[in-house]
Amino acid sequence: MTSLIFLHFRKNKWWAFKQMGSHRKFFSDIDGLTFYKMLGTGSDPGFSMYPDFSTYALLLNWNDESSANEYFKSNPYFNSLISRADSYRRVSLSCFKSVGKWDNENPFIGDQNKIESDKYKVGVITRATIHFSKLVYFWRSVKSASDAISSAQGVSFFKGIGELPFVQQATFSIWDSVSDIKSFAYNNTNHKEIVEKTRRQNWYSEDLFARFHVLNDSGVKKITKPK
Repeated sequence: MTSLIFLHFRKNKWWAFKQMGSHRKFFSDIDGLTFYKMLGTGSDPGFSMYPDFSTYALLLNWNDESSANEYFKSNPYFNSLISRADSYRRVSLSCFKSVGKWDNENPFIGDQNKIESDKYKVGVITRATIHFSKLVYFWRSVKSASDAISSAQGVSFFKGIGELPFVQQATFSIWDSVSDIKSFAYNNTNHKEIVEKTRRQNWYSEDLFARFHVLNDSGVKKITKPK
């Protein structure tokens, strides 16, 4: 099981920004947690050169659902994040396909017994570490692809996420169905050209592509704070 939480801040932006450098000590010993990332987000849909300093994402991968539920119910650091945020959105995901690596591992090894089904909405994570020598080519080319995805049929949510500005970039999107993803991948000219360029010109030192069934999406929840 994978959890992706988007946290939006209006008043505590500086505190939120500092968490990008100080969060690791709070994830050293959590039962059932197999992989985690605190991520910044882009100000535009998809890959973006300009950060969104009001929004951050917490990506957590679990051995089981009970470990995730216990964390969200009782972990002091997570409760601190929520209490300082103005709103948040939590998406629960179950991977059915994952190809590539993130920090030399594939944290979302999919259950090969799961069948792609239009019964579920589908979450997609694409992630890459870009070769320094290819940064100019990457940033010159990706805007058209990001624009194409954000306006594609069947996309209900699309946001750029990342660890390091410019170099380590990712996107998360939610699609109405697997059929919509396949239609976009096979029929959108801009997207196909970008994919071919990345392979031909070897843009990435590491990349990953993962698909998930969306088990639950809480939508945006506003935090009620005492006056």
